Amino acid sequence: MAPNIEEFDYHLPPELVAAYPAEPRDAARLMVVDRERGTLTHATFRELPDFLTAADFLVVNDTRVFPARLRGVKESGGRVELLLHHLPVPENGADPRVGRVDAGYRGRHLRPGQRLRFGEGLEGEVLALPRPGVAEVRLLAQGGGVVEAVMALGEVPLPPYIKRQPTPVDRESYQTVFARKPGAVACPTAGLHFTPRVLQALAEKGVERAAVTLHVGPGTFTPVRTRDYTAHVLAPEYYELSEETARRLTAAKAAGKRLLAVGTTTVRVLETCGGAAGFTPGRGWCDLYIYPGYRFQAVDRLLTNFHLPRSTLLLLVCAFAGRELILEAYEEAVRRRYRFYSYGDCMLIC
Repeated sequence: MAPNIEEFDYHLPPELVAAYPAEPRDAARLMVVDRERGTLTHATFRELPDFLTAADFLVVNDTRVFPARLRGVKESGGRVELLLHHLPVPENGADPRVGRVDAGYRGRHLRPGQRLRFGEGLEGEVLALPRPGVAEVRLLAQGGGVVEAVMALGEVPLPPYIKRQPTPVDRESYQTVFARKPGAVACPTAGLHFTPRVLQALAEKGVERAAVTLHVGPGTFTPVRTRDYTAHVLAPEYYELSEETARRLTAAKAAGKRLLAVGTTTVRVLETCGGAAGFTPGRGWCDLYIYPGYRFQAVDRLLTNFHLPRSTLLLLVCAFAGRELILEAYEEAVRRRYRFYSYGDCMLIC
């Protein structure tokens, strides 16, 4: 049977899309999916340590969401809104006041050479429009660094399915406890549920932890628009795996430990860098697209949120646990009124 994205659809009542995180974070619900037995167990996230042992090795993504949405005006006085795809890169690697960036934009009437202004002290110039809805922009900060200006003037880019305006609180609530390295335009949301209490309980059970980095970009959330989902192209996202972490992961696998990836972004780094001989450190651009039929080499367990229908994230989860079992789990989650998407509940796939 030919690959068909329509086979990865499900019905979700709109009221089940979470607008805010659980409070406290570890009060989120946890569905435990046992791939071997085909069973579904219901718990809360603070019970996660009950399902793990010292044989598990937790791997998280330490990226940090930066305020990537800029609102400003054009020379004509018309409004403009940009969603930066990454932090500005200083031109020629030198002047920190000037940086280039790719950005999505809303509306029309942008043109090369157009000047933009974003609040006090940050200006922009449209350099090119390489494809519909995307602009290459040079940003210029007055009196300081361009990255610092973006951090001060930008807004947290909440996903469009969260039907509310972002608030100052979202600058921290849309971050995981592992967030260290700014560069993501979206949160690796499986990590949102962890609290110091849960991490302490895991440490007491002997569960080790390491971090990789993948700066989540807009490509992760780009809809699959082709009927044949294998024809979809995943936009690359910057990743890092340090030598020390690669050594620890290789040793853990050699010792027979199970790697538990926290989130699909972590999965993609581990599968990019892992193999039969262990893990290779590196940094660069990850464009690994995982869908059913993929053979996993590194990841043994997965902690993940509930994802959009027909998305690359849902395809990855189905590749890991099987389409039938995952869609059964999603139907059960809808029946039991789980909360979905970024600020929603999660599942542990064993």
